[in-house]
Amino acid sequence: MVNNSWQKMSILLLIISSVFLSSFFTIFFQRLFFKKNIIDKINDRSSHKVVATRSGGIAIFSSLFIISAFYYFNSTEIFDFSFIIPLSILLVVGLYDDIYKLDFKLKFIFQIIAAKIIIDNGLIIDNLHGILGIFELNRIIAQLITIFFIVAIINSINFIDGIDGLAISIVCLFLISFEFFSNSSTSLYYLSLIIISSILPLFYFNLKKEKKVFLGDSGSLFLGAFISIYVLKILSQDYLIKFEYDMNKILFVLSILIYPIVDIIRIVVLRIKEKKSPFEADKKHIHHLVLRWAKSHFTTTLVITISSIFFMVSMHLIF
Repeated sequence: MVNNSWQKMSILLLIISSVFLSSFFTIFFQRLFFKKNIIDKINDRSSHKVVATRSGGIAIFSSLFIISAFYYFNSTEIFDFSFIIPLSILLVVGLYDDIYKLDFKLKFIFQIIAAKIIIDNGLIIDNLHGILGIFELNRIIAQLITIFFIVAIINSINFIDGIDGLAISIVCLFLISFEFFSNSSTSLYYLSLIIISSILPLFYFNLKKEKKVFLGDSGSLFLGAFISIYVLKILSQDYLIKFEYDMNKILFVLSILIYPIVDIIRIVVLRIKEKKSPFEADKKHIHHLVLRWAKSHFTTTLVITISSIFFMVSMHLIF
């Protein structure tokens, strides 16, 4: 009973400290960016009409890093620190792109480097779980497929970060689903709590009417890499889906990441058909189409998030 009470107290403290630190860093970096005049320029592709900074990602990362480091130096590792390197690479690359703009080819190269580091830390897709009749994969094919998956997931989260609250809503939905459908509390449970709690303040700053704070490429690339790590965990032997919800693991991933997956496939096909670069920004994403109908970012985010939940539930009922 005492242990149970202590566990609940430690979870509560973890949530409170994550929210506090994220709020502090969000305000700190917002003021710093305004002071240095590092603001998101409004142009013909912008979905917003107010001044904003792209500093949300670095605030979330700072909160995660400090809390994880605190636990690590107190002999309680809640996060494999070996993954800090690829996450930091993508954070810095995204931050540089937010401030100075970076050629998409260089961004792509850094994403591949980060993907290879993640693989070298032991996460790899070496089994397709029967998709197309394929199970075990040889090492080279497994590495190539894993790099493709990681880079695709990173960019899928980056691509949907076009309106207020959407990318962080999808990330939170994924993390909640990851824990809910697990047969037991996963090794990433506390990490999920930190990320979700650190994201919560950003909803306020992201959806407010003035002086907004956006996730930025620093946040979308880093969170995209995070999601890819979770996906690789799902496809590993360690992650077991609850018996009553059991389904093919790749279909399971598809069910909880349906929106970013469909959006990135659709937009890449459209851009290639129009003989444009797949990385050339435009306003043809699904969320832009919904926004024209819904008229507000909040409603658009709500519609897409609810639709994603509906699809996920439907997939589990069908399969």
